[in-house]
Amino acid sequence: MDRYSRDVLTPGWQKAHLKKTRDVPVELDLVVEFDDFCGAVVGWENGIVLLEDRKGKRRGAPLGPGFLLEGEPVALRAPLRGSPATPKYTASGSRASAEPTQAKVALQSRLYVEGRHDAELIEKVWGDDLRHVGVVVEYLGGIDDLPAIVAEFAPEAGRRLGVLVDHLVPGSKESRIAAKVYEAGYRDTVLIEGHEFIDIWQAVRPQRIGRKAWPTVPRDVDFKKGTLKALGLPHEDQADIARGWKAILARVESWKDLEPQLNTKVEMLIDFVTQDEH
Repeated sequence: MDRYSRDVLTPGWQKAHLKKTRDVPVELDLVVEFDDFCGAVVGWENGIVLLEDRKGKRRGAPLGPGFLLEGEPVALRAPLRGSPATPKYTASGSRASAEPTQAKVALQSRLYVEGRHDAELIEKVWGDDLRHVGVVVEYLGGIDDLPAIVAEFAPEAGRRLGVLVDHLVPGSKESRIAAKVYEAGYRDTVLIEGHEFIDIWQAVRPQRIGRKAWPTVPRDVDFKKGTLKALGLPHEDQADIARGWKAILARVESWKDLEPQLNTKVEMLIDFVTQDEH
């Protein structure tokens, strides 16, 4: 070898050892680093790419060089064709994947929801999220059945049980049954959460049905029938109740149409039953 074969005066020799930046078309969910910020691409427009990290924090950066992809320097370039991309979200507010994903194999953990209408509302808003994490929702006919269900389920680490019930307030029957479950030794593997509403209907923001507040129904009157009557809707039998609820549910498009209290409780339950998978 000729140790003097290279001319140190040749232009560019100082950068010959550096890795060359390559162009990469920007796309949704592409994970890159920029100036010590690591995140997935959630959109781009007008020469700016928007990144979101695992905690939901966002940062914009100009398209072009300065990014790292799997440790390699890259320059993000706008696609040759197509309109600017904007992030898509599920009804619960979670960021949706750019590509359709199959539901995961169901976890051993379960989420029980008291009431058919409750289950339908949870499915409409959180259904995509639950399928993504593999959580199956079971229908709980009544809170009185909960102690027996928990005992039969036999929860343990990796096999947790989350329960959403109506009207879980201090001194209520629901609170006493929840305490009974915890006293049986399931406090670490069962989480019982509930809202203060008499019925899940009230978890829908009243503005969605054109009112400032839900009607007040006397305690000696069936809540659902009394509500429908106050709203001027048919309320004689179960068929009327089913149609009334269907009309209310149709007004719900996302978590924004629900009271914050319910959103918080459901998210807590999902986190609880999936914590062993993290």
